[in-house]
Amino acid sequence: MDRERTAVRVGIFGGTFDPVHVGHLAIANAALESVPLDRVVFVLARRSPLKERGPVAGEADRLAMLELAVAGEPRFSVSRVELERDGPSYTVDTLESFAGADELFLILGGDAIAELPRWKDPDRIARLATLVVAERPGAPSAPNDGSSSLLVFDAPRLDISARELRARAARGRSLRYLVPDPVWGHIEARGLYRAEGPSSGTT
Repeated sequence: MDRERTAVRVGIFGGTFDPVHVGHLAIANAALESVPLDRVVFVLARRSPLKERGPVAGEADRLAMLELAVAGEPRFSVSRVELERDGPSYTVDTLESFAGADELFLILGGDAIAELPRWKDPDRIARLATLVVAERPGAPSAPNDGSSSLLVFDAPRLDISARELRARAARGRSLRYLVPDPVWGHIEARGLYRAEGPSSGTT
C-alpha cells in the first residue's frame, strides 16, 4: 500500500521584477510563513499586457538579478515559462502550465488585486489558484470576506517600488540595502537604470 502523499502548496509570484527588491522577497517569505506555503516560484514576465511601456532592463539582466536574489533560499525558485512563451504574459496561461502542482496559490499585492477584473479570464484564474494578497502601503485594501479563493496574509508593509528604485538609480543614487547585495552588485557592474547604461530593450 502506497504511503499517503502530502499535498505541496506552491505559491506563484509573477512580475517584471525590474528590478527585484527586498520588498518582493519579504512578501514571498511572509507568504511561506503565513499562508503557509511549501515553496514560492518567481515567474518573470516578458511584459505586462496592462502596461503601456515594457520593462527597462532586458530579459537577461532581469533573469540574472532574480536568480541572484533567490539563490540563498532553497524554497524559492525562478521560472522562465513566460519568457519562453510567445506573446504577452497572461497569468491564466501561466497557472495552466503549473496545473499539475498539488495546490496553487497566486501571490498578489493589494494594488494588483484591484486590477484583477481587467486581467484575461479572471474567473478561470480564481478556479486555478487561491488568491493570496499582501496589502501594499497606499493601495486599496483587499476584501477579506472569508472566501476560500481569496486570503489576505500578514506581510511587511515596505513602501518600496521598482519604479522608485529605477528613478533613484537614474539620479546616480545607490540601491544598496534596497535590493539584495548580489542584485546591487549586478546593477552597479552593468550600469543598469542609468541613462547611458545598457538598460534599454531586451536581450
